[in-house]
Amino acid sequence: MTRLPGSYPLALLIALFALVPVGVLVSLASDTAQLFDTHNVKVLGNTLALMGLTVLGSVLIGVPLALLTAYVYLPWRRLWLILFAAPLAMPSYIGAFTLYAAFGPGGEINTLTGIPTPAFYGLPGAALVMTLYTYPFVLLTTRASLLSLDASLVNAARTLGMSLGMSLWKVVLPRVFNGIAAGALLAALYTLSDFGTPAIMRLDTFTRVIYVEYNAFGLSQAAMLSLQLLVIVGLVLFLESRVKATRERPGRRLTLWPLRWQVNALLAAALPVPLLSIVLPLGIFGLWLVREGAGGFELSYAWNSTYASLLAALVAVVLAVPVAHAAVSGRAGRLMERVTYFGFGVPGIVMGTALVYVGLKLPFLYQTLGLLVLAYVLRFLPLAVGSVRSSAESLDPSLVKAARLLGASPKEAFTRITLPLTLRGMIAGAALVFLEAMRELPATLLLGPTGFETLATYLWRVYEAGYFGRAAVPGLLLVLMSGLGLALMLTGERRGEFDVTEDSNR
Repeated sequence: MTRLPGSYPLALLIALFALVPVGVLVSLASDTAQLFDTHNVKVLGNTLALMGLTVLGSVLIGVPLALLTAYVYLPWRRLWLILFAAPLAMPSYIGAFTLYAAFGPGGEINTLTGIPTPAFYGLPGAALVMTLYTYPFVLLTTRASLLSLDASLVNAARTLGMSLGMSLWKVVLPRVFNGIAAGALLAALYTLSDFGTPAIMRLDTFTRVIYVEYNAFGLSQAAMLSLQLLVIVGLVLFLESRVKATRERPGRRLTLWPLRWQVNALLAAALPVPLLSIVLPLGIFGLWLVREGAGGFELSYAWNSTYASLLAALVAVVLAVPVAHAAVSGRAGRLMERVTYFGFGVPGIVMGTALVYVGLKLPFLYQTLGLLVLAYVLRFLPLAVGSVRSSAESLDPSLVKAARLLGASPKEAFTRITLPLTLRGMIAGAALVFLEAMRELPATLLLGPTGFETLATYLWRVYEAGYFGRAAVPGLLLVLMSGLGLALMLTGERRGEFDVTEDSNR
């Protein structure tokens, strides 16, 4: 395949640019000598506790649901899979907001029904919310590993007298351990980077305390806390890079045929999860919309979100093309690609803290839309790179060779053959960047120009002001846009996955 001419120098520049936030944080943090104090140790403990509880909860929910959707013959199986994966289509801060508003004395459920409900806040509340919105990572990675297994070992275990439950425990789950671990590490990474949920649940984690320090003009302390958080994020990223999901040679797939009442019991046991994570937030937003209408919402907020996210998507794709083509051309290019992936692991609050300092040193950038778009690009560039690279790797090299034999120059072969054939990947990558930028909260709070409200920041402002009813329209719009991202992701599901290939209970 003909790569983009000059892709290596361009990819190197982009990779070095992706490291700028880390260099800025190191420079800022050098102004404070305080590495750890009693409060910082407490913040570290809260952060690790939230991460541990979230990982545990996501595994306890995600693995059984993966087994259910992969091996049990369900009516409307694809619909159930979409329903259980749907929490990925909702930012966790929306779930935290609505759960906080729905439960507790004076909450919406208590007001409507008179039934007292417990309040959710602190570590238990944050862990519950994060679990509800991260278990799909475990569900999808575990399910992918389950679908690649051959059922012959399970059938052999059943023939030798092992119960179905024990055969799943001793034969199946050990073979998909890497898939479970991959999903659990993604859940851990998401938890570390989340700002909205700990802030709404009033739990002092790194992301919340960094925001508080920034608002108190403690930029150096915020940078020190950011670097401490990045150390933990870096460790999780390292572990994630070492874990590869289990892939075996495809064989006969296990399909269980429980009785109708057993299917109903399984689905009834699983139903509270989507009820809390999807139905409750939509119901609360619907209630507020009926009660208060659009409130103080203005269409300019939706336009601001769309405009900034669209700019970020376009810039990200332009930068992704040379990086992706360098990555498929050699080892040096793959290293540059891995460097750009670092930005995706940098929490939005950390990215915002670093770029605020850049804006202070370069006044023409401070509180401008350009600086906000730069933050989006640095954070979500890997989404575009991965999509473009996948398209580039699937190209038939004989097409480019034929063009060269017919006299086309390398540049002409790239523009007339390679670029059009990777256009689909570029569009998909741009769509993913666009949707993630629409949801981004902390970086937008820190870097947005004065008076520049987006859907996410408006939702945050009405929460801080206590005008919960005004969150209905921006909340529903964010859910709708995030749902498009889920649809893009699920298009990767193979149709054949839902075919019944074996009845192991007959």
